[in-house]
Amino acid sequence: MTEPRPVPQPQASRSRLRRFFAVAGPGIVVMLADSDAGGMITAAQSGAEWGYRLLPLQFLLVPLLYVVQELALRLGVVSQKGQARLIRENFGAFWAMVATTALIVASFGALLTEFSGLAGVSALFHVPVPLTMAMVVAGLSAMAYFGSYLTVERIAIAIGAFELVFLWVAFQAKPDLAAMTREALDVPVSEPRYLYLVAANIGAAIMPWMIFYQQSAVVEKKLKVADLPAARLDTAFGAILTQLVTAAVLIATTATLGGERGGASLTSIGEIAGALTPFLGQEIGKLVFALGITGAAIVATIVVTLASARTISDMLGFDQPLGHRAREARWFYGSYTAMLIAAALIITSGVDLVNLSVAVQVMNALFLPLVLGFLFLLARRLPRPYRLEGGYASAIAVLLAGTGLLAVFTAIAGIGG
Repeated sequence: MTEPRPVPQPQASRSRLRRFFAVAGPGIVVMLADSDAGGMITAAQSGAEWGYRLLPLQFLLVPLLYVVQELALRLGVVSQKGQARLIRENFGAFWAMVATTALIVASFGALLTEFSGLAGVSALFHVPVPLTMAMVVAGLSAMAYFGSYLTVERIAIAIGAFELVFLWVAFQAKPDLAAMTREALDVPVSEPRYLYLVAANIGAAIMPWMIFYQQSAVVEKKLKVADLPAARLDTAFGAILTQLVTAAVLIATTATLGGERGGASLTSIGEIAGALTPFLGQEIGKLVFALGITGAAIVATIVVTLASARTISDMLGFDQPLGHRAREARWFYGSYTAMLIAAALIITSGVDLVNLSVAVQVMNALFLPLVLGFLFLLARRLPRPYRLEGGYASAIAVLLAGTGLLAVFTAIAGIGG
């Protein structure tokens, strides 16, 4: 007589689900920030100039994005330290300073792209840019000064969720599937402008501040090694989501403009809004676009400034997370507020918002060998069984080295062309 098969216990499933929702947050926040205003602008520019030719790249970046952020997650959970502190402890103060400088430069560039997106939205509704910048700086400063980590995380997810409207926009655009297939197989590698946008899309997907933020966020959220499976699922979900949103922007722009090889580039946020939402009607389209870009820009601004402030504190040896009083965490809050004010002043002075946003993503691509190199070397120094080793380590080394070389090659070829 056979024994009855055990019936799955709903309690165990509920327990796993509760653990996932307790752990979820850092991965989703960083991925919502990844599809930021700069990334949206880059995707729209890619569609306007090259149609669907850069669409396959968006999906090829999903596994790479997951691998990079999973390493950052693993480092944070196992070491309970931020990236800058680990670099200082393992490679010395000089290399910690180099890594921190690269992060601050990349973060400030990213902050300019987020504020440029917000400035473009304010111009659509005829709101003075200085007023918009003042409101953003005041609101985000108040959030950081008076909110805990969990409060900030929830605000970031709630605001960032607005960028999901671009998935609906792409569906409503009714793209031509035959043209999508035909153009996806056309890879014009001899065109410098195409290579420039390849570098920009790689730099838009993998940014230094994302790595620093996720590692610090899991430390601040006090995740443990037992939380790794749920945190990895959080990160995988976020990686898929962010590239779907980016692909949606590219698809919608191409469906509207019918981007040809080397087509005309977009020159303003207003043009991007017009390209993305003509079938929704002028007013509704403007509102949908504004919600999407604002959500993307605000969540990325939160992540960028927190990543930089935490890293500066980390490099100096201070443990200053959110929730400390300003007097107790001067470096953290001081650097956070200073970055917001400086970026707002530059955007208020008037710059070419679209070209600036794409150029910042290319700069990110040039930083990738340094950032990915530190990530890999630190993962190789983790204690077993969390250390990166064996065949998996070799595969990751090839993947990261290849990505870094491709990013630098396409950036230089695109700039030089």
